Amino acid sequence: MAAQEGTARGERLAELEEQRRQDRVEFRRVWEPIEAAEFGFDQARHLLWRAGFGATPAQISAIASMGPERAVDYLLESPDAPDATPEANLFDRNIMRPYNEEERRMAAQARSARDEDTLARLRAMRQQAQVEDRRQMRDIQRWWLKRMIETPRPLEEKMTLFWHGHFATSYRTIEDSYHMFLQNQRFRKHALGNYGELLHEIIKDPAMLAYLDNNDSRKGRPNENLARELMELFSMGVGNYSESDIKEGARALTGYTFRDDEFVLDRENHDDGRKRIFGRSGEFDGDGFVTAILAQRATGVYMTRKLYAFFVGDLPEDPRDDSPAAGSALDNMRTTFVRKRYDMKPLLRELFLSRHFYSDGVIGQRIKSPAELVVGGVRELRTPVRELAALLDAMALMGQNLFFPPSVAGWSGGRTWINTSTMFVRQNTLAFLLTGRRPSGPDALADVQQYEPDPIMAELRAVFGEGDDEHAVRSVLRYTLGRTPPHAMEALLDVLRRRGGARDGEALRDMLLLVAAMPEYQLC
Repeated sequence: MAAQEGTARGERLAELEEQRRQDRVEFRRVWEPIEAAEFGFDQARHLLWRAGFGATPAQISAIASMGPERAVDYLLESPDAPDATPEANLFDRNIMRPYNEEERRMAAQARSARDEDTLARLRAMRQQAQVEDRRQMRDIQRWWLKRMIETPRPLEEKMTLFWHGHFATSYRTIEDSYHMFLQNQRFRKHALGNYGELLHEIIKDPAMLAYLDNNDSRKGRPNENLARELMELFSMGVGNYSESDIKEGARALTGYTFRDDEFVLDRENHDDGRKRIFGRSGEFDGDGFVTAILAQRATGVYMTRKLYAFFVGDLPEDPRDDSPAAGSALDNMRTTFVRKRYDMKPLLRELFLSRHFYSDGVIGQRIKSPAELVVGGVRELRTPVRELAALLDAMALMGQNLFFPPSVAGWSGGRTWINTSTMFVRQNTLAFLLTGRRPSGPDALADVQQYEPDPIMAELRAVFGEGDDEHAVRSVLRYTLGRTPPHAMEALLDVLRRRGGARDGEALRDMLLLVAAMPEYQLC
């Protein structure tokens, strides 16, 4: 009996070992590149949504025809796109300028003489500047939304959006629109560059310095906000540093401030004494502090999890709860990221070519952010933009007000984007794009800016061929949802049966309206 039990136990252990061996083989395949034969319209559509903001059927077909490697390289390099780095003079840098010499002297004399009239005039001048600056901030919001819609470099803007949420800074706190614009340019400059270089630059960014109060951090009175968030939210994550590291890091950042639009190291207020950070002693300054952060294993782990969540899918808070496939992908991502010294392109190239990125558990499983929904709606369906201000207001109601993240932690994303209120706004916004109708009534330009679905349908026929109404519905669903759910097939066929069929413009528009109202359209 004992011998039989021993034999059975041995066989069971052998089975478990064989299963683990097979799992290891399978998980290694997670990071293998997808084969060209496996990369078709559906995979190209997925790539263009995750690495951008969607695309038309013709654009998807063109990317699919390139094959995976050329397609990914095209997105990473955008060889046909002109260099469109925004000019610094697009917006007025002097609205929130500091007092000039004459104004400083006037203010000092008025305070000394208790000249309330002069002080009141200076306050009124400042208040008027604040009004103008808020107006400019709105202009900058419109500019960025328009840029995301029109860009020939969708991955660059997608990464700019990622960095904006990662190094979250809100205009509401700093009240300097030009500094927000400069930070946005900084994110774009490093969008697909080197994370380490961006981390070195962010501690010298005027908007960030003001947002986390480091411009008031002085030798003997260090402010710990930037040092804490630099480790907790921007690089390493909670639990990977000590309170002592925060205090010593804050000392390293003393004197890091700005004057007008430029970073300044105020040496009189910089603590140049020895500090002990992560167990090592030295006369660390801010750059030395950042270099020490980049040398920590936790930095590679934390940053690859953030990038995975943005491009692939939600992750549990505890890494021990990761699925085996996600865990294997994350291990490979971290290895590549650290080996390549935090360069973004090698990491993203491997990710966008991996089998895991195109697996059933990834495609069509991520909730679109408000920016993705709005920008993607215009880019994918080729709707009129209609009114940028209205789209920005809708995005704010959906929970993503550009340049106004809710906290230094940015937007949580994922399931937090969806509730009964935001779903109502999401559906109404897409209806507005397709018809010009608002919940409060028609838009004044609705008749002028009519949506024409015929170009999209012509592209679908060119990609999928001619066919009957059922074929047209399948093509529309595969293009807009990436799948053909039975309930959606029946609903859209019913629309076509009651209207003029797949050649009728109004029927096509109504069909797209119905698709845009489906829960599946909220996913990419």
